[in-house]
Amino acid sequence: MTQTIQPVYNFNAGPSALPAAVLEKAQKELINFRGTGMSVMELSHRSKPYEEVHNQVIERLKKLYSIPENYEVLFIQGGASLQFSMVPMNFLQTGKKAGYVMTGVWSEKAFAEAERLGDAYQVASTETDKHNHIPNPNELNYNEDDAYLHITTNNTIYGTQWKDYPDTGNVPLIADMSSDIMSKPIDVSKFALIYAGAQKNLGPSGVTVVIIRKDLLEKANPDNPTILKYATHAKNNSLYHTPPTFGIYMLGEVLGWIEECGGLEAVTQRNEEKAKLIYDVIDNSDGFYRGHAELESRSLMNITFRLADEALEKKFLAEAKDAGFVGLNGHRSVGGCRASAYNAVPVEACKALSEFMIQFQQSNH
Repeated sequence: MTQTIQPVYNFNAGPSALPAAVLEKAQKELINFRGTGMSVMELSHRSKPYEEVHNQVIERLKKLYSIPENYEVLFIQGGASLQFSMVPMNFLQTGKKAGYVMTGVWSEKAFAEAERLGDAYQVASTETDKHNHIPNPNELNYNEDDAYLHITTNNTIYGTQWKDYPDTGNVPLIADMSSDIMSKPIDVSKFALIYAGAQKNLGPSGVTVVIIRKDLLEKANPDNPTILKYATHAKNNSLYHTPPTFGIYMLGEVLGWIEECGGLEAVTQRNEEKAKLIYDVIDNSDGFYRGHAELESRSLMNITFRLADEALEKKFLAEAKDAGFVGLNGHRSVGGCRASAYNAVPVEACKALSEFMIQFQQSNH
């Protein structure tokens, strides 16, 4: 008996939507990967077929982001949450300070880990404004001899996103890009280290991409446990221990999909189009929907909004769920509503949501 599956619009905040074309290709290759007679999940990470996959993913990342030669691309497990600790363990030297810009929950978590491991301080915070905006990058007051400055480029819970990045001169700029990596072109040379969990824009959960400048590797604490040294992963092409091979394979297929879509410029244009469909409904609703983020800080990835009261929000979310919309609940810590329109979320899904929001307002005004 064939089961009928109702199509859904996936707005989950992470793990999030993956491109249908990538899932279909992975399905075809699942049992017999490129003539090996095995699944990619069964290949030895030391085998030539997997090595080709691994190196191709690195090259695709370098090409899409125009990563300079003086950077390493690493694959590390543990998610961005492990990076919260690895960054200060490696680079927050005794006698130095690390500055953190506080724009939401994830920057707060990163800062808390740094405080456990060394001398960290808050350069700026938007907490008093309920994290509804991004600080002016030209007005950040940090020390010129800091070990590094840390930012979170997109804030999934509050729906804010950095549009411009601070020029930190000789102070290494470190960024958690977990929720907007590969959503637009960036100048990698502005950063000493970029890290990102894959499960929002790059692939399934389990892989963390790290892009790190080689000279920073040379300054790292040599006394860390071996597996927690960036240098260990750089020296061994991220093959020091068994990597999450299937996740890396999927990451490569997602990057290939971005190439087929026309590259990051085309992806950016589509992300802007998707976000506009929903923000326009919010802005034209006469206050029925209220966006959380200030206009100039609005995220293209996570669109956060409230309705008049919790009862109406519950009704909205219940009816949206019945209509096939998944993942529109706001984060449990703040409530409200959130539509996460990552790269793989199609324009059609955002158009359908905008139409549903208009219809819901008409029925409940």
